[in-house]
Amino acid sequence: MNDLPNIAFQRGNHIRFCGAKLTVFVGSQIVTLLRDDIASIPMPNHWDLPGGGREADESAWDCATRETLEEVNLDLRATEPSWARAYQRQGHLTWFFVAHVPASRAAELVLGDEGQAFKLMQVDEYLTHPKAIAYFQKRLADWIAGS
Repeated sequence: MNDLPNIAFQRGNHIRFCGAKLTVFVGSQIVTLLRDDIASIPMPNHWDLPGGGREADESAWDCATRETLEEVNLDLRATEPSWARAYQRQGHLTWFFVAHVPASRAAELVLGDEGQAFKLMQVDEYLTHPKAIAYFQKRLADWIAGS
């Protein structure tokens, strides 16, 4: 957790944010999820990243990792993130993380009960995919640019 904001790992209702997303590198590829194709959810049938809404007083990292476990069965540790940043979007604070695990952990991936499919994608494929969620493309590009 070198140089990562401590607040991203703090629990408590005094820490204000509504959700967290995570770019998980499994080897050189990232985990993506094809959202359900139903009109009642934002961005249906688009390629998403693991993560979602906060529950109770969990930390941003706990939120991102709980959702990742639920969505693709990948259990991450607090030592695995390499980057974290808070973003404001539509008046809400959300967190975005980047983490790396060995390619051998791809065997652990199993689709949970949300989404149509998961896919390991090359970063360039996600950044240029017409059905990838644009603001997550931007956040991933921020990490690549080192900003």
